[in-house]
Amino acid sequence: TLFDQVRWVILNFYFLGILEITSVEIGVVAVKSIKSNYYLAMNKKGKVYGSKEFNSDCKLKERIEENGYNTYASLNWKHNGRQMFVALNGRGATKRGQKTRRKNTSAHFLPMVVMS
Repeated sequence: TLFDQVRWVILNFYFLGILEITSVEIGVVAVKSIKSNYYLAMNKKGKVYGSKEFNSDCKLKERIEENGYNTYASLNWKHNGRQMFVALNGRGATKRGQKTRRKNTSAHFLPMVVMS
């Protein structure tokens, strides 16, 4: 039925967006997709990608900003001495780390507890 199709699309969309944030060390986290089992990673060129295995590109510095949102910057890589942040553009695609700044709202995320 149409209801079942709509429900499937909504549930699929919902679960694609669930990310698990795990502490790796003080102030450093790993972000992993529940559905794909891939880690969020950023390489030295600032490209955000999914990594099947946890590696040093997957280590992100987590900071709670003054506005209550969190930012995530690469632990290992910088561009011209500046931190590179995970950020999304208006269409929901990732931006290159060199084009991001801590103050950009596109780099602000609001973690939520999801009950399974």
